[in-house]
Amino acid sequence: MRRFQTIASILCAAVVLAGAAQAQVALDSVRIAAKDTVALAKFYQAAFGMQEVNRIENPGGTEVFVNFGDTVEAAKANKNPLMILFHRDSDDMKDPIPHVIFAVKDMAKTVAAIKAAGGTMTGEPRPFKGTNTVLGFAVDPAGNRIELIQR
Repeated sequence: MRRFQTIASILCAAVVLAGAAQAQVALDSVRIAAKDTVALAKFYQAAFGMQEVNRIENPGGTEVFVNFGDTVEAAKANKNPLMILFHRDSDDMKDPIPHVIFAVKDMAKTVAAIKAAGGTMTGEPRPFKGTNTVLGFAVDPAGNRIELIQR
């Protein structure tokens, strides 16, 4: 019986330690790339209300950090993960995967804002498999794909 209790105690400790390790991990940011990161930051501001919160000039190009907020101060105070716009030499790559996924409250309004800011939609938003969830897929001016989810 004592051996069983010892083994059970070791297993419980392992589970607690595994949970503690996971609790120490959080998403810091999301990175997408563009030839002109400053122009792309303006798109994300116009289409989604994101503000530039930091900028780093690197020898390879400018990195622009953006976050949600009505003002720059509000965006800097926002505890959500940042989106980092990272320089690349060309926007000619054609990556079919949406690396950014936004939850939206009003799909039609969001689609209109994307189009007005210079983005495109790959098709009309549509319900997801008989649910009340609506999915939309957009492309920013640098060619990065964005998924939109309205629940």
